[in-house]
Amino acid sequence: MTTRHQERTIYEQVQASPRFQELRKKFRSWTFPMTIAFLAWYLLYVLLSGFARDFMAAKVLGNINVAMIFGLLQFVSTFLIAWAYSRHAAAKLDPLAEELRNEVEGKNS
Repeated sequence: MTTRHQERTIYEQVQASPRFQELRKKFRSWTFPMTIAFLAWYLLYVLLSGFARDFMAAKVLGNINVAMIFGLLQFVSTFLIAWAYSRHAAAKLDPLAEELRNEVEGKNS
């Protein structure tokens, strides 16, 4: 009988491969900084709404105030991040993931 340490599944082999580590690094190097940036931007909005009420209530154009603009920019930034991630994934992640998938499917056949 073989032990678990001697027998590695195909998924464990792929996870240990340098190409998978490269894929993971490319994913994390884009996702983590962007997540931190977005959360900081969102936290700024929340903090300003709670503690800088006069600033957020300042009228910019007619009845549109700073809070309204910041709130709408939250939606804009969300869509821009989703669009940018889609482009990043298509250019950097998807080709590498496709290679790994083809390799795994070739080994399982």
